[in-house]
Amino acid sequence: MTRIRAILAALAVILATPAAADVELSFYLGSQSSPHSRLTGSADFGGVPTAIDRLIKWEGRSFQTPPYYGLKALYWQDNGWGYGVEMTHAKVYASATDLAALGFDKLEFTDGHNILTANLSRRWDGQWWDGRLTPFVTGGLGLAMPHVDAQPTGEARTYGYQVTGPAMRLGAGVSMAINERWDAFAEYQFTYSVNTFDLDSGGQLETNIITNAINFGLTYGF
Repeated sequence: MTRIRAILAALAVILATPAAADVELSFYLGSQSSPHSRLTGSADFGGVPTAIDRLIKWEGRSFQTPPYYGLKALYWQDNGWGYGVEMTHAKVYASATDLAALGFDKLEFTDGHNILTANLSRRWDGQWWDGRLTPFVTGGLGLAMPHVDAQPTGEARTYGYQVTGPAMRLGAGVSMAINERWDAFAEYQFTYSVNTFDLDSGGQLETNIITNAINFGLTYGF
């Protein structure tokens, strides 16, 4: 919770910057996937701890409710460097084959697999297409706070938010000026997070989640 308060405090500072400053608020949607990752730990079945060790095939399902999306705020300096905060609402579902093999009815982070980071960014203003296109890169460090939805068959359901571990993101893209205030942008974004989460039925599981996403969004600057 200390880390969450720090990120929210940083956002408050950014939003409190005078209007003359170069501040941007962005919203994006996109298509997000997640490669396989190994799930380890233990889960209780009938009060008996059972070891878990399996490579899980994750599904993104970006456009199913709740959808994949993200929000970010950035304060840009005149030298092309910027800093801010970002929250990505990613999603991962264990495949039906993996659920059956594990003896689980549910295993997913879908509301969502939330990644919160403090970001450092670099842009090169008006480098392409007669000054209308601006390339940029972003990196960030923070934490994962997924909504854990997991249920061993016949056991109690785990359903709620947990702070599960550190996270990072890397991204690169290009923005296009629409008018003086609005830009459209497209970017590729990669996230990596370490996730250790507790089961209400007993036990603890761990997995490292990677996401790959193509994002399309709008930015309002002031």
